[in-house]
Amino acid sequence: MNAPAKTEDFAPSIPAGVYAETVLAVTHYTDRLFRFTMTRPQGFRFRSGEFAMIGLMVEGKPVFRAYSIASPAWAEELEFFSIKVPDGPLTSHLQAIKPGDQVLMRKKPTGTLVLDALTPGRRLYMFSTGTGVAPFASLIRDPETYEKFEEVILTHTTRDVAELQYGFDLVNEIQNDELLKEVVGDKLRHYATVTREDFEYRGRITDLISSGKLFSDLGVPPLDPAIDRGMICGSSAMLKDTKELLEKAGLNEGANSKPAEFVIERAFVG
Repeated sequence: MNAPAKTEDFAPSIPAGVYAETVLAVTHYTDRLFRFTMTRPQGFRFRSGEFAMIGLMVEGKPVFRAYSIASPAWAEELEFFSIKVPDGPLTSHLQAIKPGDQVLMRKKPTGTLVLDALTPGRRLYMFSTGTGVAPFASLIRDPETYEKFEEVILTHTTRDVAELQYGFDLVNEIQNDELLKEVVGDKLRHYATVTREDFEYRGRITDLISSGKLFSDLGVPPLDPAIDRGMICGSSAMLKDTKELLEKAGLNEGANSKPAEFVIERAFVG
């Protein structure tokens, strides 16, 4: 078993343009999912919803992968939500981190799941599967989201009920935060579904959109490009299918350079 990776163990080999930050806390939700927080570099700026390249030194070489920053832009610490892949080049090592260990992070964040990439609207849908909820964990804790939208609907679909816990923890955190709960009020709605177990809401989010059940469950009208905006983060198949459904409803895909009715994070697959 490898010893914890302390800064002094690999400080001389940290690549240029890379931060080495200290792990502060780790929470393991299931045998497939975990959350961790680490120190935020002084001067590091990002927009809520962006991702960063984070990594570890593995056998003397840096290994990086794109990870959405789950903490909001105002937070003093950086939070990430990750899957565990037994033979993954990075996650096979990352899942073993403990407080006090070091994680590498490249200095420039980026991404399309940002409010600036959407045109003004009234209702914002955040469609996520698995750890694709991470960028929305950032956005639902950012006051700017509620300044721009009257209603924010976070959908989160996983295989099993236990894998929904991170999302429930986020909403509970907001409801118990004195400042956030005043800003958020009743604007945030959380629609959680599973595909393999009995639960209040079952099914793939794409099926629930197609059948109209999502909208009837929420008591809202079908997608309307005049007022509805969307953000999508999940598996490659989910991205493709959800994109097609939004386009069928008349919404157009946007980007940082050309805001429109919905955006997709293509750097994420999980």
